[in-house]
Amino acid sequence: MKNLTEMLKKAQEMQAKMGDVQAELDDLIIEGTAGAGMVKVTLNGKGDMKSVKLDPSLFTAEDKDVVEDLIVAAHAQAKSKVADVSAEQIKNLTGGLELPPGFKMPF
Repeated sequence: MKNLTEMLKKAQEMQAKMGDVQAELDDLIIEGTAGAGMVKVTLNGKGDMKSVKLDPSLFTAEDKDVVEDLIVAAHAQAKSKVADVSAEQIKNLTGGLELPPGFKMPF
């Protein structure tokens, strides 16, 4: 019974730490750029887009499609960075324990 109690205690500790990590991710700001910095997209740690900054030199009628593609590229880069930071924080939290394929944390 002692082992079960210990295991439950550790699970509760991990759950509390996970809550802390989620709060940190909410406050995290990640920036992605494209077009040599002419387009910048900022996301929070959950991948929600918070802002888009466009260099004024991009605003000509002929460049509209290019600007739209650069926004998509900058967002993809920022989202990838969010995933990397999240994975690293989860790895630190679990002590490097490999999670089974398809098992996502936080739940």
